[in-house]
Amino acid sequence: MDSEPPLVREVFPDLADESVALLEDDEERHLAICACDLRLFAECRCTDDFCQSFGTGPRRKREPYGEGHRAVTLSPPEGMLLLDAVHARARYVEVLRRSPMRDRRRTP
Repeated sequence: MDSEPPLVREVFPDLADESVALLEDDEERHLAICACDLRLFAECRCTDDFCQSFGTGPRRKREPYGEGHRAVTLSPPEGMLLLDAVHARARYVEVLRRSPMRDRRRTP
């Protein structure tokens, strides 16, 4: 039996809390609620040392999100956070130019 991908709030709790707070500040209430249950589906495969981005669900490579897509730019105190949302659900989280995140799965 395949297990579900881990919740972002369990792997990167600080990022999850910050994202929810920033979304609420930007009056993105529905996205903030949904952000609590995002799953860490796939880490970005680029080799850029400033990127810690990840997908929150399956997606075909190089295929556009299509109808209902919008980019949501947040204003964190450090680096950049951008969400690709489709029909008010985050599908990809871009985490750029930030201090390395501590992965709770790998760090005691």
